[in-house]
Amino acid sequence: MPETAQTWHHGLVAKWWSEFNVDGPEVEYFRRFVEPGGPALDVACGTGRLLLPYLEAGLDVDGCDVSADMIELCREAAASRGLSPTLFVQPMHELDPPRSYRTIFVCGGFGLGSTREQDVAALRRFHRFLEPGGTLVVDNEAPYSYTTHWPYWLCKTRRDLPRPWPEHGDRRRASDGCDLEVRTRLVDLDPIAQRVTLEIRVEQSRDGTLVADEQHTLTMNLYFRNELLLMLAAAGFFGIEVYGDHTAERATADHDFHVFVARKA
Repeated sequence: MPETAQTWHHGLVAKWWSEFNVDGPEVEYFRRFVEPGGPALDVACGTGRLLLPYLEAGLDVDGCDVSADMIELCREAAASRGLSPTLFVQPMHELDPPRSYRTIFVCGGFGLGSTREQDVAALRRFHRFLEPGGTLVVDNEAPYSYTTHWPYWLCKTRRDLPRPWPEHGDRRRASDGCDLEVRTRLVDLDPIAQRVTLEIRVEQSRDGTLVADEQHTLTMNLYFRNELLLMLAAAGFFGIEVYGDHTAERATADHDFHVFVARKA
């Protein structure tokens, strides 16, 4: 049986994203590619960090995500703003949207919870559902930018995996008055497959008493620039440009993020 794309963005993790992952420079950066009047698709839209501001600006954007929990929270947030976007639950390698698009964009989601074969299939799906002359925009964090992971590319250091859970995590107060605390750790890194395995633990407490906790696992494919360029070309894209750190600068080794802008003939 084919592998199913997985995600850790369920339950309390999805709640964390909806509460605290609500802004960032990517919001304005990706917006420039969403042409007014031309339909766009936000792949791995999550709880609507990019999607909701675009809809409020009058842009025609649909959203999809592999996590039903994330889509439900996005739908609730949209309704609270008087919006009713088209949202659907699909992994990107099985993308089958209700229409074609002038722009398809993926912010922070490519390679998460999938196999490399599924990522190749996803790029082909993006190409298929773009209108002629349409644009694909995908960002990718360079493997060497993960400073806590990079030492474990070495054989000797990998013997220390999995890493222990950190004693303290990122603790924040949610809108319902509960406290959420998130811890993550590196479980495995395969330098041949260019693949890492991570675990996340979320604890929810109220007035100092633990009321819920969850633990999830996520795999992530690591891509260097040239590999993604080859994959995009093989999927049928041309005129591919690569920018650094969500800016107008051409990507260099000094940039942690590479943004790939590709066209469909």
